[in-house]
Amino acid sequence: MIKKKKVIHWFRQDLRLSDNPSLCAAVQSGEVLPIYILDDVNCGEHKMGEASRWWLHGSLKELNKSLKNGLELYTGNPEDVLDELVKKYHIEELHWNRCYEPWRIKRDKEIKNNFEKEGLKVKTFNGSLLWEPWEVLKNDGTPYKVFTPFYKRGCLSAPAPRTPLPSPNLESLISDPSNSVELEDMKLIPDVPWYEGMESLWEPGEEGSEDKLERFMNQGLLNYKEGRNFPSKKNVSQLSPHLHFGEVSPNQVWYRAQFEESVSGIKESLHHFLSELGWREFSYSLLYHFPDLPEKNLQKRFDKFPWIKNKNFLDSWKKGLTGYPIVDAGMRELWQTGYMHNRVRMVVGSFLVKNLLLHWHEGESWFWDCLIDADLASNSASWQWIAGCGADAAPYFRIFNPITQGVKFDSEGEYTKKYLPELQDIPNKYLFNPWEAPKEVLEKANIILGQDYPFPIIDIRESREKALDAFATTKLKQIES
Repeated sequence: MIKKKKVIHWFRQDLRLSDNPSLCAAVQSGEVLPIYILDDVNCGEHKMGEASRWWLHGSLKELNKSLKNGLELYTGNPEDVLDELVKKYHIEELHWNRCYEPWRIKRDKEIKNNFEKEGLKVKTFNGSLLWEPWEVLKNDGTPYKVFTPFYKRGCLSAPAPRTPLPSPNLESLISDPSNSVELEDMKLIPDVPWYEGMESLWEPGEEGSEDKLERFMNQGLLNYKEGRNFPSKKNVSQLSPHLHFGEVSPNQVWYRAQFEESVSGIKESLHHFLSELGWREFSYSLLYHFPDLPEKNLQKRFDKFPWIKNKNFLDSWKKGLTGYPIVDAGMRELWQTGYMHNRVRMVVGSFLVKNLLLHWHEGESWFWDCLIDADLASNSASWQWIAGCGADAAPYFRIFNPITQGVKFDSEGEYTKKYLPELQDIPNKYLFNPWEAPKEVLEKANIILGQDYPFPIIDIRESREKALDAFATTKLKQIES
């Protein structure tokens, strides 16, 4: 009888069985020990936020069910955990799907080099991106800094993404009951049950991602290009947390979407949706080629931008108490659901960095802790974009007006009133500018400004002028330097 190799598949941001290149290769090589290691050792300041940890708990629980309780869990430094397992079970191969955060790249290179020196085979795969960051480059070999040419010239001219793989046969699994920990012992669930409202809204795990994908394809993809701008409509996929944790692969989403191409009137929306997957690829490309993206402005002229510090402004923004209803609705949606509609993300982001003149780091940090889809590449690239200091950034003079944004994209107030029930009875004419409502209108709506709902913390017109003056200094700094 031929003795089978013993192989570790290390789950990371690929918490699924289908279309998992590393897992498929491991199963073909021999008996597999499937593991997950919670690494709070090497991540530095990028330790997973509270909302993400809640999601991870649910995702690992579902993955373990799919593996018929065969998933082994660990905490600590992965190299130490792996070293012990390799020796204990005489492991001959170590498999994983690549991650692209700078701290993970550094860690993984060290682990790979150290084990290969000891004669262990280490095999890594792409299970998270449509194209590798080093594959999509300009003709001169440098990375793209503008999205449209990155996507159209780079991605769409590159070889097509690989087609999804089926789930492997998982009959030959190795277990490690003596050293692994129970899911509850990983303490991913916070002591304060602030997440209870999220449990009815989200279904972490591979099965939940399949349901979400099918629902979007059937109900949201048609009219996606326009409908995605309206937060009360169902034209958003909400796949971002599933993609971040790898419960579904971008390849599965890419090819599943293209099955819809024959639907009448869908072509424009389909191409726009695929380009949004391209934006995710662009964010990862930026993070890979500019690893200090989470900390440093890509456009150096912003290094001396006159950001201010104002704790009251920041606290009001975080709590959804700025006095601007579309901003406050977005921030309360974030707190209550762990998610925020993309159009509203742009509005609240613009308000923070351009109207309040608070550093984009403040927004990035709050989103990191509160978002279930917190993703280092997307979060960093998007905050730099809205601040005007990143690649292909929104121009500094593009300042979203929260009043006109509310009127344009939530004219009936369905979204805003859902998260600001105190404004339920105010006429839509004054919903996004309640401070301008006549006294009798406010009385009829049972609203006392400053008590039931705050006055605006800044004047929108004055703050816009201050922002333009501040951004103008970046031009002067550039000239002086």
